[in-house]
Amino acid sequence: MNPARIQLFEGPGKPFHMGTARLPDKLCPDEVLVQISLATICGSDLHTVDGRRSAPTPCVLGHEAVGHVVCSTRGGISEGQRVTWTLADSCGRCAPCTTWHLPQKCEHLFKYGHASLNDGSGLNGCYASHIVLRPGTQIMPVPAALPDAVAAPANCALATIVNALEVLPAPCDSALVQGGGLLGIYACAWLRHRGIREVYCTDLSPQRLALVADFGGIPVPHGSPLPTADLVLEVTGSSAVVPDGVKALRPGGHYVWAGMVHPETKLDLTGEAVLRKCLTLRGVHNYAPHHLSAGLDFLAENHTRLPFEKLTSPALPLEQLNEGIKLTRARQWQRVAIQP
Repeated sequence: MNPARIQLFEGPGKPFHMGTARLPDKLCPDEVLVQISLATICGSDLHTVDGRRSAPTPCVLGHEAVGHVVCSTRGGISEGQRVTWTLADSCGRCAPCTTWHLPQKCEHLFKYGHASLNDGSGLNGCYASHIVLRPGTQIMPVPAALPDAVAAPANCALATIVNALEVLPAPCDSALVQGGGLLGIYACAWLRHRGIREVYCTDLSPQRLALVADFGGIPVPHGSPLPTADLVLEVTGSSAVVPDGVKALRPGGHYVWAGMVHPETKLDLTGEAVLRKCLTLRGVHNYAPHHLSAGLDFLAENHTRLPFEKLTSPALPLEQLNEGIKLTRARQWQRVAIQP
């Protein structure tokens, strides 16, 4: 069997370069070898490339992908199946997994695209031709009607939004989404799917806001007055939007933070502003397997009704990952696709 092709990341400021890795001669119990058909570049990978978050090096980045099973030692997963998988591998035994219902915070957590090349098989990320999925990873079939480019971002961006919006205030007739990137676009579509009548979306970029109406949102140009909302969702990654979010909430409203996943997020916020409005604050990071399952069902139900294909670029070959990173920086697309 030919070796796997991989794009190696060796640290911030350094270009990716192509390499190879040996495919396992034998899988351990409940492991699954997948040939990746398409991956997408997530904003968190850009944070790693830029040095805003750390990663062991050398490593293979990338965690949003779809692929076909090459071989499996796990029951119910068979050769040829088209699948996606959870971002995190969890033990299923510790308190976060069993008692707290936060498997994404497992005491023995492993995250794809965030592990050293020396960890296990080394086939730990999606900027590669193959990946080895570990025993605690939930693997889900991808509906045949879903194009790869529509399905790939589900196992990070969409599943995170499903988690972030799992609990809504009562009543919830209006929502404000802060950020018109892929998380924000998904949030608009998901909230409308949940029956929220008015879903507003803010962003600094007119280009991003131009997509909002296609997914059920009401664009709010930068500098415009903000509507009063039952729910505000932050997906900008910037703490500078938090004071405006608090002001926009009605008394008793909910504020969910899902974008501020790097250290440069100090808050300019008083306790009084939260207390006097009786607000509920919730921080969300990643997701549990049932959120990914719900996201895939949502895509299957809505992919012919909503223009998800507008969100992802034409696929670049794996050898052009450096060009894909540059295209991601340009923000012409919500996701840039990479095809091994």
